[in-house]
Order: sequence, then structure tokens, then C-alpha cells
Amino acid sequence: MLPPSSTPASPTALPDSLLQAYTGQVRVRVCGMLIHQGAMLLTAHRGLLPNALPFWSPPGGGWQFGETIQDCLRREYREETGLEVSVGRFLHLHEFKNETLQALELFFEVKLLTPGAVPRLGSDPEHSPDTQLLTELAFLTPRQLGALLPTQVHPIMRHVISPDDVFIPHILFQ
Repeated sequence: MLPPSSTPASPTALPDSLLQAYTGQVRVRVCGMLIHQGAMLLTAHRGLLPNALPFWSPPGGGWQFGETIQDCLRREYREETGLEVSVGRFLHLHEFKNETLQALELFFEVKLLTPGAVPRLGSDPEHSPDTQLLTELAFLTPRQLGALLPTQVHPIMRHVISPDDVFIPHILFQ
């Protein structure tokens, strides 16, 4: 499931302030959908679900002032996976909102610039080494996603039964 160069981060308890950087503001997140041999490249995040369950989502992150959406996605992919990608077509729009967090997420198709490149678990520069949200990086098949609790899988990915489903556009509002 994990590429050989990726190892899960230690599952230590998270401070309550871990998500503080994202609380009380609207974020625009840009995410990339990479499919390889029938599996989707996903990152596991900690601190979002009870009982230390991982939350699986495509690599991506916050759009910063001054950069294009494509530049944002290429930067986020480099940071989180070590991969260089080209950004393809727009696929999905997802609105997320709960009591403390709010985001508009844009999903795009991405392709490797170097075929055969192996992803490695990266990091989020917004967090120190001991408060990283990313814990794992893996290519997961639809069958593997289906074996997880629905809350562990990003809503865009919850009904995927074939890798081809990723390319059917969705707009999900809360």
C-alpha cells in the first residue's frame, strides 16, 4: 500500500491547537487527482477524526496570494509527495463547512512529469515536525477505500467504484 520510501509518522496525541491555523477563516484548497495502475494517490491526515482515525484525501492545500491555481497545485504536490506534476482539467468542486473550519476545494486531474517517479511522504511547511497533519501516502484502489469508514474518506472519493469515476465531475455543496 505504501511506496517503499514512505513511512507513517508516529501516531502521537495532537495538541488542541493543531488545526488553529485553519480555524475561523475561509480557505481555498487546490487538490490533485493522480491515478496509477487503477489506484489513486492519497494522503492520510491526523487530527480530523475521533479515535485517531486517518482521513484520506488527495494531495493538495491552500492557495496563496500571488500564485496561480496551477502553481499552487504543483507546489502542494512537491511538498506533500515529492512529485512534479502537470495540471490537467478541472474535475470537482467541494464546499466544506463545520463549526470551526470552512473551505472551498477545487480538484484537478494531475499527471506525472516523470513517468515512473515514486512518491514519498512530504510535509506541510505550516506545521512543525512534531505537529504534521500528514501521516501516510499511498495508492489506494476503490476496493481499499470501500473497506474504510465513510468518514475516513474525502466526500469526493466516497462513491468511487472504479478509478474512471474520479473523472466524472462533481459539485458538492453542504
